Amino acid sequence: MKQFEGVYVAIVTPFTENYKVDYQGLKDHCDWLIREGVHGLIPAGSVGEYASLTKEERAKVVETVIEAAAGRVPVVVGTGAPSTDQVVGWVQHAKDAGAAGVMALPPINYNPTEAEIIAHYEAISSVGLPIIAYNNPHDYKTDLTPTLLAKLSKIENVVAVKEFSGDIRRVQDIYASADLEILIGVDDLGFEGPLMGTTGWIAGFANALPKESVRVFELGRQGKTEEALPLYRKLLPLFHYDARPDLVQAIKYTLELAGRPVGSTRPPRLPLDASELKLIKEAYELATSKDEVKV
Repeated sequence: MKQFEGVYVAIVTPFTENYKVDYQGLKDHCDWLIREGVHGLIPAGSVGEYASLTKEERAKVVETVIEAAAGRVPVVVGTGAPSTDQVVGWVQHAKDAGAAGVMALPPINYNPTEAEIIAHYEAISSVGLPIIAYNNPHDYKTDLTPTLLAKLSKIENVVAVKEFSGDIRRVQDIYASADLEILIGVDDLGFEGPLMGTTGWIAGFANALPKESVRVFELGRQGKTEEALPLYRKLLPLFHYDARPDLVQAIKYTLELAGRPVGSTRPPRLPLDASELKLIKEAYELATSKDEVKV
């Protein structure tokens, strides 16, 4: 049985002008996303700037999102942290707060051995929540290859993978190797992923364009390529920013353009320069235009 079907939004953390967490803004953002039709929420991921939050802020962010969702959609919690013990602590907190599952990176501080990766996920599994293993070889040392995922899939609670390598061929290789759900993890494969059989998408720009994101993903799952392509072609220039280091700034600026400002990013993430903002604005205007993109 699939546990994480549909579009799960890796949600931003709203900040006030003096970089305080805007918890009411976070509640409002969650409620709006749910009303717009997304299928799940993921707080405390990279898009949520988890690394810049204090322990107290991070815990309250997770609790706020679960409270705001109020059982309407599942909440899967990001658990990235420097040590296995800290990750397990965040998984336990997620379980106690009522999360439906967790998203878990392999060890992030160095290039771990295979045995260390397996032991890391076994420790996370001991808490008893469903786990989406997060493969992001661009930002971290480890590549969760199909062969390695086959081994991880034998761990009791490892049920899915967020596939962020950017190689769409991986989807079929994983299905051939491992008994796992696959959620595409990069926005500019948000249409190709479901065409290749992924049942979920962990999305970034769905923060600002939830209806459009859900629409293009569902058309992909239904194999309606001709109907989906005009929309997807408009979204793609914006979605490309999801695979860049400055994706959080781009997503937050897009929310500002959408009339739903959530504040800036916390340092060390700095504001984008005027030339980048211009390009993002142009991509957003294309994404929301009524014109069809020709190829």
